[in-house]
Amino acid sequence: MNKRTLWIRPASFVRRGSAALSYIPVRRNGVKFIIRNKRAWYILLLAALSVAIVLLWRERFVMEKSSPTAVFIEEHMTNPNGTLATYLKDAVSERADIVAGREALSESLGLWMQYALAMNNEPLFQKAYTQLQTYYVIRPDLYIAWKLDTQGKAHVATNALGDDLRIMGALLQAADRWEQGRADKLATASALARTLTQRTEQRGYMVDFYDFAGRHSTNTLSLVYIDLLALKAMKDHQLLEANAYERYVSVLHKMPDDGLFYPKSFDVVNEMYTYDAKVNLIDQLIVANHMLESGSRPDKLIAFLKKEFDTRGHLPGQYERTTRTPAVDYESSSVYGLTMLLAVRSGDDAWAKQLYKHMVTLRGQDSRYPGGYVFDGNTHLFDNLFPLLGETALYNLLKK
Repeated sequence: MNKRTLWIRPASFVRRGSAALSYIPVRRNGVKFIIRNKRAWYILLLAALSVAIVLLWRERFVMEKSSPTAVFIEEHMTNPNGTLATYLKDAVSERADIVAGREALSESLGLWMQYALAMNNEPLFQKAYTQLQTYYVIRPDLYIAWKLDTQGKAHVATNALGDDLRIMGALLQAADRWEQGRADKLATASALARTLTQRTEQRGYMVDFYDFAGRHSTNTLSLVYIDLLALKAMKDHQLLEANAYERYVSVLHKMPDDGLFYPKSFDVVNEMYTYDAKVNLIDQLIVANHMLESGSRPDKLIAFLKKEFDTRGHLPGQYERTTRTPAVDYESSSVYGLTMLLAVRSGDDAWAKQLYKHMVTLRGQDSRYPGGYVFDGNTHLFDNLFPLLGETALYNLLKK
């Protein structure tokens, strides 16, 4: 029998309305059949929709599960007293101004508070707040020590402005969100703000640090420390004067660039900006995120990073300023976490997803520490906290 097309028309066929009928070609024993049946199309459509739903659910499911990085931090980067260790491996600190081993940083506490807020996890935030009150707030001066030993003791008499503002912003955000303990958090924020504005100000600007033992400070304001969200929260709660807030906004708005990269710091006495020869992308990305908060889009940096990621398939951790070429061959998980925050905040969820997919290939490479960004048996905590914040920001975006 020659191959030919047979038309099968059921005897019970009834045309309904003027809708066109569809034909489904199939083969049986070399003979091509075309089934004139709407039901077959419905079945195919249902199957296609089912596949699409499964694919979408897989992506959503991955983002909705508890982050293995958060589990890693709680299980492996937490000291017995609850403070967050800076490094996975223990080591002895050779100098008071350098962090080592399982020592704890106010930077880590502030980032952990931001994570608790992003997850809307009040109990987790409350634990972090207890850590702040128990170990970090130094009395009677009422400032936040930037570093603690593994027992929770401070051997430094200095603060770190960027960490202070991050914690201040988190306290005020928590007070606005949750009623329990609100008055206590506002009182703590008010006391800390008083210390910052009275002790650390130079020429109308809070500067990088103040030495409470030596009673002196620097003239430098690092641009990564200008946390406009925290400063605005302080202004809104009347802990910072409006004209003071506008001064910090102005520093960012007037900040030059070299055609692409931002300066490192601002000298508050000479009102001059200073560049580094090598550009650390972590610093650039923190400043870029602050720029978005001020209403300015860091379009040149975003375009450069997207091109670099598309061309190289990754983002190196540092660049030579003059040549715009990589200064190192390593990748930093913090870079991806901060770039994800930048992508989410600038409304580019497609780019955020690309960055996330690459970032998690760096995670869990050491089988002893699933969820951690561990290399050669060690890791720095911010190389886990910044990815965690980026991941959570993307999760919250997709949840909407």
